[in-house]
Amino acid sequence: MIMFWVAVLAISTLIYVLLDGFDLGIGILFGVTRDEARHDAMMNAVAPVWDGNQTWLVVTGVVLWGAFPAVYAILLSAFYLPLLFMLAGLILRGVAFEFRHNTTRMRWVWNASFAGGSLIAAFAQGLTVGALVKGLPISDGHYVGGDFGWLSPFALLCGVGLCLGYTLLGACWLILKCEGDMRDCAYRSIPYLAGGLLAFLIAVFVYALAQDLPVMMRWLERPFLIVFPATGAFAAIALAISVRARIDAVPFRLVCLIFAAAFGTLAISFWPYMIPSSITIAQAAAPHASLAFMFWGAGLFVLPMMLVYTAINLHVFRGKAAVHSSQSIKEKAASHITPMISTTSRQTHPLPRTTTGDRYDQSDRLAS
Repeated sequence: MIMFWVAVLAISTLIYVLLDGFDLGIGILFGVTRDEARHDAMMNAVAPVWDGNQTWLVVTGVVLWGAFPAVYAILLSAFYLPLLFMLAGLILRGVAFEFRHNTTRMRWVWNASFAGGSLIAAFAQGLTVGALVKGLPISDGHYVGGDFGWLSPFALLCGVGLCLGYTLLGACWLILKCEGDMRDCAYRSIPYLAGGLLAFLIAVFVYALAQDLPVMMRWLERPFLIVFPATGAFAAIALAISVRARIDAVPFRLVCLIFAAAFGTLAISFWPYMIPSSITIAQAAAPHASLAFMFWGAGLFVLPMMLVYTAINLHVFRGKAAVHSSQSIKEKAASHITPMISTTSRQTHPLPRTTTGDRYDQSDRLAS
């Protein structure tokens, strides 16, 4: 039963990283784009799916809370401030997503909010992963690092790296969903983003060697881990070929494969710990009765339903996104409203009012 919930946690985390990752990446790209037509194209590319994508973050939190409460308690104690900033960023971008179409004069505020919220959320997630890889100060199963025990140059570097990775994922989603100028702009950005991500990976490797991080020892002790970096390298080469050939359907899938390879490398290097060198999976797991109770509800019904919903959602909204600017949406709405108003006005013309003098004039004409 423990391994079932370990698998659920891994799958839900990976799905969140892939699905909400391109949402956040597009938000970051949104901030470096000044053209409103491109802004509208970016919004249209994620509008049908972004709400459902964030649900997987809730699933990850619920699984940690119910199946691995010790890890949940330690992570929230350690990352209280980063998680608050992450949630604030997600809320801010959600509000901005809904409000920017309803204003013209203050649209720049919501544009900045959408981009800023995406950047904050992505950076906080990368910072959290970097702090876990480096190691947290834990004693007797409790976090003892204070408010900023998670802060380190390595964690900050990982925050920047995940922003680059999400942005690359977002650019590939725009290639998959957009046409014309937006698609060409996304293609042009990929070499720069891929180069930045490669520089980040080299910097992380050098830092890990210089600081002799425990995770490096696990990579040396487990040679089979080379399968995951090799898969990522193969996908990166195929990505370069597909971008050069302008094959729209391929880049996003290859970047997802790169992320999956990186996630697999990280997960296997942590094994059998959930918090490296501190809390093992067996120590973190809830009692068997609790895990079984969750299985008959969330595991057997809720999780499969969410997987089916996500698959159907992505299938229904497959293909290129239609381009509708905010102005065209308003004009279309006005075109539907105007005939209704005119029709109503024709049907409800008031009867002409007559004064007493008018009635006397009409009586005189009738008498004559």
